[in-house]
Amino acid sequence: MLCDVCKCNDATVFLTQILEGKMQKVNLCDACSKEKGVQDPTGFALADLLLGIGAAEEIEKGGTTQKCPVCGFTQADFKKTGRLGCSACYVTFADGLNNLLKAMHKGTEHVGKLPERAQRAMELSDRVRTLTKNLEKAVAEENYETAASLRDEIKQLEHELANST
Repeated sequence: MLCDVCKCNDATVFLTQILEGKMQKVNLCDACSKEKGVQDPTGFALADLLLGIGAAEEIEKGGTTQKCPVCGFTQADFKKTGRLGCSACYVTFADGLNNLLKAMHKGTEHVGKLPERAQRAMELSDRVRTLTKNLEKAVAEENYETAASLRDEIKQLEHELANST
């Protein structure tokens, strides 16, 4: 099996990372593993290696290196530290970061978490809003039986909402 970085030497170091049930493997020769800092646990992060397989070769060959216009951080700095310099770096390095974030997390948008009580209150409020729109539509169409049932359901949900907070 050939090294994933240099593609000419036999791989002797085999790294496996499992994210969301998907396995990612990186095979390295001895020279590339030392170059990437695999033997030095303080300087190695699998995410940096996975991000930098193609980018490292481009930087070494003198290819174009992106630089953040705000803080001056480069792609090489990011790979070295595993951190970005400022918030503008997220826009500057967006292409490479999107693939990395998709591989590491469930998506690229932070949705956060809510306490269970707040989540329930938010769901009830959304349901009341939907029912209110349906109620207005039923009244406009002069469908008074449906409107009455929607009104009763809204009153019940508002009562639950008032008691939950």
